[in-house]
Amino acid sequence: MWGLLLALATFAPAVGVGLGAPGASVQGLASPATTEGPVSTPAPRSSPAQPSAGKENGTSDQHIPIRVIKKKKIIMKKRKKLTRPRPLVTARPLVTTSSVTTSPVTTSPAGTLNLPEKQEPDCPPLGLESLRVSDNQLDASSSQSFGLGPHRGRLNIQSGLEDGDLFDGAWCAEQQDAEPWLQVDARHPTRFSGIITQGRNSIWRYDWVTSYKVQFSNDSRTWWGSKNRSSGMDAVFPANSDPETPVLNLLPEPQVARFIRVLPQTWLQGGASCLRAEILACPVSDPNSLFPEDPMVGSSDPLDFRHHDYKAMRKLMKQVNEQCPNITRVYSIGKSHRGLKLYVMEMSDQPGEHELGEPEVRYVAGMHGNEALGRELLLLLMQFLCREFLRGDPRVTRLLTEMRIHLLPSMNPDGYETAFRRGSELVGWAEGRWNHQGIDLNHNFADLNTPLWEAEDDGLVPDTVPNHHLPLPTYYTLPNATVAPETRAVIKWMQRIPFVLSANLHGGMNDFSYLHTNCFEVTVELSCDKFPHENELPQEWENNKDALLTYLEQVRIGIAGIVRDKDTELGIADAVIAVDGINHDVTTAWGGDYWRLLTPGDYVVRASAEGYHAATRSCRVTFEEGPVPCNFHLTKTPKQRLRELLAAGAKVPPDLRRRLERLRGQKH
Repeated sequence: MWGLLLALATFAPAVGVGLGAPGASVQGLASPATTEGPVSTPAPRSSPAQPSAGKENGTSDQHIPIRVIKKKKIIMKKRKKLTRPRPLVTARPLVTTSSVTTSPVTTSPAGTLNLPEKQEPDCPPLGLESLRVSDNQLDASSSQSFGLGPHRGRLNIQSGLEDGDLFDGAWCAEQQDAEPWLQVDARHPTRFSGIITQGRNSIWRYDWVTSYKVQFSNDSRTWWGSKNRSSGMDAVFPANSDPETPVLNLLPEPQVARFIRVLPQTWLQGGASCLRAEILACPVSDPNSLFPEDPMVGSSDPLDFRHHDYKAMRKLMKQVNEQCPNITRVYSIGKSHRGLKLYVMEMSDQPGEHELGEPEVRYVAGMHGNEALGRELLLLLMQFLCREFLRGDPRVTRLLTEMRIHLLPSMNPDGYETAFRRGSELVGWAEGRWNHQGIDLNHNFADLNTPLWEAEDDGLVPDTVPNHHLPLPTYYTLPNATVAPETRAVIKWMQRIPFVLSANLHGGMNDFSYLHTNCFEVTVELSCDKFPHENELPQEWENNKDALLTYLEQVRIGIAGIVRDKDTELGIADAVIAVDGINHDVTTAWGGDYWRLLTPGDYVVRASAEGYHAATRSCRVTFEEGPVPCNFHLTKTPKQRLRELLAAGAKVPPDLRRRLERLRGQKH
């Protein structure tokens, strides 16, 4: 029997959000030595350890005129100008590298940092977050411990729960390191265009870099810096003001090199020089490189490889339906908290109806709104199945004629819209994870494990407490229960359709699905990068395409059959199918058909239903493709026959009436 795949979704809370982290610097400040620059975010909350960043810290309410030219008329407006608060970070000495002395002065004569006007990356990520960049490509000036080594300086990497865990949440330089740096070896000449940084993910520490410089090299010995456009001096880039929010800085001019270094200049007072990073970079061809070039990322399938927001997703599903109207149907199972429909693509040779003996399977994605890969894989899968069916592909044709497939690409559309607006690299680990109510749908399904385990410990299973189709707890059905509308919609969907097999790309409703319905479900962890860049989608599709098809085919493993009334040949709904040695039963659908996933072997199978004598038979599962037929005909009990006669208005024979009266008297 298959083991239940339990993938533990570890979630480290985004610290600093709403906590008023002490001493947090303001995003947009370049360095304590600079003159005041533009402040793009409000000052952090005050705490007992530090004065609040307000007028007492040097903020004034000066007004400066702004010229706005509109239809040849000059309009004068005023806005408040915030001056820089007092330094809250630790400054380090000037950095000297390759006989070049850099300066902390990074502002133009007007007092602003010369960065590109539009912060829009033109290069994809190099691959620190997705692990395309291996650990041996990362180096650092020093590390506080192995768990805080350069290999941990990856965007969105999460820490363990224990302080000083072997796998900690950032790269951190040693406290005595006066010139810290984190280095990435791209192995090939690369056009570097930008850097994204975060602080350290930790529930124990407040560590993040507030400003840094960037240097480049072709041989790791001779280095040059990223220059400020107007002053010609090395640019200092504003970094983070909390540990989790990703901050993007584009280089004033892209640089072609093999190595790139991030050199922290200032960091949170009382904290350490810690960061997580992603590098935006485009490959440059180098025929003389000693390293083989990475293969081109791509797919031969002509599919729509991009991230789809709600409107684009709905449009794509409509297009697939119009392209393959005979095998597709789009329907909604409910609405999100904000009113967005939870659309499902159904794919079958008879869409819209349950065919007797044909199993129902489903894929669910987007339970966490910021986990975009599963969503896009299901949108790609529906395109692929439609296209290959039209081309006559025998594997796809068999899938669509032997089963009914349901694809829910976005269980949490509200959360996804939030994540989509932030974008692939800037959404962070948690933003968009929850629905619009702030509910984590992954933990919103009723706990059916605990009551089952307690009943098993008390010896009540299966005689008193069933080992299948456990009811919803009373607290869960109350009007004021904290149950998201998305969760309720999926539960009703499960109850309405006799699903046999399911996979959740990614999330923990698999236990609920297995105990509340017939459906065997697994959780699939897809990627280290929750929201991969669009240029990675073709390769992700190639990585997962065959697995998605193969998993659907597993519904054909085991036994399947129909439980019928011996007299009428009608199917019996809700008959219980029990397999000796397996403490979990399944039930028949409304037509009497059932499916039981089993590995090859010999099994003793028992079918029972209320009002019928139970029947038992041996069924052998072979290695041949397709489920082994294991049908049952059940005979009604005399009591059931009598009930039906009485219900039909038939008269009871005198001898039977007297017998019933005697039985009632004995009972009283």
